[in-house]
Amino acid sequence: MQQEKVTFTCPVEATLSLIGGKYKPIILWHLIKQPLHYMELQRLIPNATSKMLSQQLRALEKSGMISRAVIPEKPPKTIYSLTNFGASIIPVLDSMCDWGTGYLNKLDVF
Repeated sequence: MQQEKVTFTCPVEATLSLIGGKYKPIILWHLIKQPLHYMELQRLIPNATSKMLSQQLRALEKSGMISRAVIPEKPPKTIYSLTNFGASIIPVLDSMCDWGTGYLNKLDVF
């Protein structure tokens, strides 16, 4: 199967192609410390519908940012974790967190 060649106009566009999306950066942020079950992610991101969360998780898995493991229990549990490639985005997420904290402090909301 031949992979489609993707062209980008700048590096930011390439980054956003992987982590852009309403919940992708938040999912990655929550997976920094430890792997999480699907239901844990759903509790941590309550505004995400089940459909949207599943779509975002599938896209992150397809891009190689996260891995998915199914634990054969009754009922089966799905655990998501960062891959080495996914962990390479941590400095970017840390910078986003720092910037967001400063922004919230400026608004006097935090």
